[in-house]
Amino acid sequence: MDLALLLKALILGVVEGLTEFLPVSSTGHLILIGDLLDFTGERAKVFTIAIQLGAILAVCWEYRAKVIEVVRGIGRSAAANRFVINLMIAFLPAAVMGLLFIKTIKYYLFHPIPVATALIVGGLLILWAERREHVIEVEQVDDMDWKHALKVGLAQCLALIPGTSRSGATIIGGLFFGLSRKAAAEFSFFLAIPTMFAATFYDLYKNRELLDWNDLTLIAAGFAAAFFSALLAVRALLRFVSNHDFTIFAWYRIVFGIVILVTGYTGVIGWSEM
Repeated sequence: MDLALLLKALILGVVEGLTEFLPVSSTGHLILIGDLLDFTGERAKVFTIAIQLGAILAVCWEYRAKVIEVVRGIGRSAAANRFVINLMIAFLPAAVMGLLFIKTIKYYLFHPIPVATALIVGGLLILWAERREHVIEVEQVDDMDWKHALKVGLAQCLALIPGTSRSGATIIGGLFFGLSRKAAAEFSFFLAIPTMFAATFYDLYKNRELLDWNDLTLIAAGFAAAFFSALLAVRALLRFVSNHDFTIFAWYRIVFGIVILVTGYTGVIGWSEM
């Protein structure tokens, strides 16, 4: 096993875990860090999809009591049925849009400059969302109805653009549509479960011919790194939103995006597809 390649896998796993559930775009960070590490190409893209499973399993573990409660209550509990229906309603828009446009999006937008642009635009939207009056209609996730779920699901469609951030789109969308910060963050975590499981398994199946047994060690390393780092990130974010807004993430996105554009166009860093 190439130790340098293994180190790259571990670094990308940590990046995936730390950024997947923060409103900063894990896909965007993986594209940029992969470009810096010269870890690119179709097989690299499949690797970054595969290690998302580690991050999503961290959420399943963190919320295992809620997940078990909902699974046991399906068909028997009105609250559990409503929760599952809300998740499916929110899941469908991005699933349909992804099936229709993901090839085009990957071809044109999975590059550093589009990612940098999306980071900046997303940061400005977060600033706007935080400065407007926030009227809370939904304090807890279990208080959501199907209309709230549909609106958040439509917002999640924006995350198909790399650099936008799936969690950013759903959390900030939730704020726009009347969810409290805690409810928006938690629903974003739960919505990630069907969304990321579906996207990961679909992408792995579609690109299975690109992988071989030699890739399993790399995927396992990235998977483990993503799991543990995501567990830390989820817990930290929930503590953070109980006392703070998302402004700091907005400024991080804007500054990071500007750095990418400046370093690229000045030649300090030779980003691909400039």
